[in-house]
This record gives sequence, structure tokens and C-alpha cells, in this order.
Amino acid sequence: MINPVGSSELQPLFVYDPDTHHKLSHEAESLPSVVISSQAAGNAVMMGAGYFNPLTGFMTVADAMGAAEKMTLTDGSFFPVPVLCLLKSTDEIGDAKRVALRDPNVEGNPVLAIMDIENIEEVSDEQMAIMTDKVYRTSDSEHPGVAAFNSQGQIALSGPIQVLNFSYFQIDFPDTFRTAVEIRNEIKERGWSKIVAFQTRNPMHLAHEELCHMAMDRLGCDGLVIHMLLGKLKPGDIPAPVRDAAIRKMVELYFPPNSAMVTGYGFDMLYAGPREAVLHAYFRQNMGATHFIIGRDHAGVGDYYGAFDAQTIFDDEVPAGALEIQIFKADHTAWSKKLNKVVMMCEAPDHEKEDFVLLSGTKVREMLGQGIAPPKEFSRPEVAQILIDYYQSIK
Repeated sequence: MINPVGSSELQPLFVYDPDTHHKLSHEAESLPSVVISSQAAGNAVMMGAGYFNPLTGFMTVADAMGAAEKMTLTDGSFFPVPVLCLLKSTDEIGDAKRVALRDPNVEGNPVLAIMDIENIEEVSDEQMAIMTDKVYRTSDSEHPGVAAFNSQGQIALSGPIQVLNFSYFQIDFPDTFRTAVEIRNEIKERGWSKIVAFQTRNPMHLAHEELCHMAMDRLGCDGLVIHMLLGKLKPGDIPAPVRDAAIRKMVELYFPPNSAMVTGYGFDMLYAGPREAVLHAYFRQNMGATHFIIGRDHAGVGDYYGAFDAQTIFDDEVPAGALEIQIFKADHTAWSKKLNKVVMMCEAPDHEKEDFVLLSGTKVREMLGQGIAPPKEFSRPEVAQILIDYYQSIK
């Protein structure tokens, strides 16, 4: 199996030993504590689950700046984005060196992790601006990722953490949320050796389904991991339980047995386009995938990124040898009226735009909201029905 990034074995930060977990949970109740941001909570969950291997905790400002500017930490190791715990104030913890980090996304703010504070640093306006520009390629406050990053505060806590729970993800999505450790174990149990991962924050239409089949066939993969984001999205995106149901129905009906896993991870979407694509590849290697599909405008939002920026960044900016996982570069896929099948648009040079079945997201949402299924060339009818039921329920 492919090695994790930066080590021969995963080093998840979740405390699995029951006695140690109980002891730390008891200790946490007497420690100074602070409710952290949703983005920091997502970082803690990803470290706990092994996805951010081999990080041992939240970055210093120097490491975060290195990650932002050149994807390299001060010790020379590779990481594509800052992983920070930013606060507006340290009033609640004072000068404590060991603190409990509390979950902002669960009622009662339970303890998410214990942190040994090694540094408390002020992040300057200039440093925030540089990190924003490098990671998101824009400073526009209308960009949802920019807005979320810059709303957290400018005091950075850094140091190792011990993770005690996986926030709401394990409770709300017991059949879907999986740690990198669990996915690696299941890949071994299934006997897969070449695995391609597919990232999604949306339900999968026919073009997505066929793209996965194409990648598996062309790469000779024996397994597909559909890995959906379960954390916070932007307003208007379809909720995770609905996406989950739609994707599971598609896999059940249109994939051979033991060829696809439906899983999810706990993290808030950054909408950082190219840089987030690298992060996605990073943690897919940690979960055991050998290949990763990156299509047009991967992890993008609005018009902030070029259609294929998320592919070219691997050739132009990612340091050589930083990742073992291989990228399957895909174009937009759509149903060809000429060929009567789904194709990558770049592989149909004799086609005009009207030769494809193309529907905008707005048009699809309008149809579903009216109880109308998109054409079979666009969406599987069983998947469309799940989405129709959802849109009808929110009228």
C-alpha cells in the first residue's frame, strides 16, 4: 500500500487507548478552555483522523507562512496550507500552557482536544494578507473561504494536540464518516492495490459517475473511494445527508460489488481552488489512495480560478517528490448526443456545444424544485428522485 505523507505509518492524533482517553477527558474538565473556530475544529478532526499526517499539532506562524508561501514548513517538510488555531483573544486561557480546545459546532461545546501550548503569537495584518493571497489567490471578502479565514482572529496558538472526539461527524454520519486509519484498513480488507479517490461536495450526476468509471478503467484500478466532505459548505449547497443518500443509491445500482466505497471526512470547505486540490491529494494519499481525480475547477467557487489551475499547480508549484499519489487529470464530462454516451469534452474535438447535454446548476435546481427529473442523459432517475424529494421538502 502507498505510504502516508512523511512517514511509513499513519500517526493519527486521536487518543485510542481507553484508559488514556478517560484520564485525559477527566483532566480536560479542570483545564482552562477556549471555544475555537469551526476551521480550527476541522483542522483538529483531520489531525485526529490521520489525514494531516505527520503533523503533531497546530502550526507556528513561521510554519504557516512557509506553508502559504512555498508549501514548505521550517523543517523542510511539505504541507500545502496553513493549519492554524486562531483566536480573537486569550482572556479565557491567560498564560496557561495546557488547555482544552472546545468544539464550536456541538451544543454545550464539548472538549475536542487538549493542547500543550508552545507559542502564543500575534499574526500581523501583513501576514494574514500574505496567507490569504497565497492560499486563496484573492483578498476579496466575498470569497467564502477568505471570509472564514479572516474572521477567526489574529492570535495563533501552536503546539501538539491530543484529540478526544471527532466533533459531530461520527454522531451525525455514523455510516459515512471514516478516519484515514479506517479507510486504509478497509482497503486492505477488500484486497485493493490500486485505488482512485473522488472528491465531492455535491450529489453525483451521470457525468461524475462515468468519470469515475473512466478513471478506474484507464488506470486499471480495483477500487474507488468516493470521499465526500461532511463539514460546513456555503449557503445553498445540498446538505450532506441528502448527498450521502443520493451517492449511495448510485453506487448500489451502477457499480459492481466490491468496487466502490462511500465515505466522508470532517472538514469545512475552503473553496481555495488549486491550493485546496493539493491539500485534497495530500490527505487522499494518507488514506491510502494511489490516484486522485481532479477535474475542471476543482474546489473552486465563483470565477476566482481558471478551469484547470487545480491541475497545473501539481506541475508548476508542488515541490518534486512531495507526493507519491498520482493525479488523474480530467476535463468536463457530459453526454454526447453524437456518440450516445458520456465523454470528456476535450476528447470530442468534432463536437459543438449543442452536441452535449449541458444543464446549469441553477437550471437543475429549478427543475428539481418543480418536481421535474433532469433528462436521463444528465442524471440517474433514482438519484434525481432523492433530490426532488429534498427540494420539495424545503419549499
